[in-house]
Amino acid sequence: MKRMLIALAMMMLGVSVVMGQKGLNGVGDNIVGVYEGMQGGEKYKAKIVKLKNGTYRGQIIWMENPNDAKGKKRLDAKNPDEKLRCVPCDQVVLFSSLEYNAKKQRWDGTKIYDPQRGMRAKMTAEFEKDGRLKIRGSVMGIGESVYWTKVKE
Repeated sequence: MKRMLIALAMMMLGVSVVMGQKGLNGVGDNIVGVYEGMQGGEKYKAKIVKLKNGTYRGQIIWMENPNDAKGKKRLDAKNPDEKLRCVPCDQVVLFSSLEYNAKKQRWDGTKIYDPQRGMRAKMTAEFEKDGRLKIRGSVMGIGESVYWTKVKE
C-alpha cells in the first residue's frame, strides 16, 4: 500500500511538472494578454494568446501610425518571406510556438520577427520585478531587449 501511494505521488508530480512546462493553468499562462510597446519610436499593441498545443503566439493588433505618408496602409515590406509582404503592419505575427520553460522561469524555444529590420532572432521573454514583460531577441550572441506593459488580460 505504501509503495502504491508513493507511485501515485510520483505520477502526480510528473504530471504537474509537464503541465507547468506547457503553461497549462499555471505560471506559463501569465503571459497571455494585450501589451503596449515601443520600438524605433513606434508605439504598438501586441496580443499574446495561448494556442491549442499549449504554446503561445504574439501578434501586433494596433499601431499608432499604420498608414504611410500617402494615407495607405503600411505593409510588412521587409519580410524575407515574399508571401507575407502583403500583410498590414498592424497584423504582423511576431512569434509563435513560444513555450514556458519552468526550470528557467521564462518563455523561450522560438524566434521573434522584427518587422522594422525584416529579420528573425532567438527569443526569450520574462517578467521584470516592475511587472513589465522583457522580450529579448538575439542573433549570434548579440541582442536587444524591448519592454512591454500589459494593458489587458
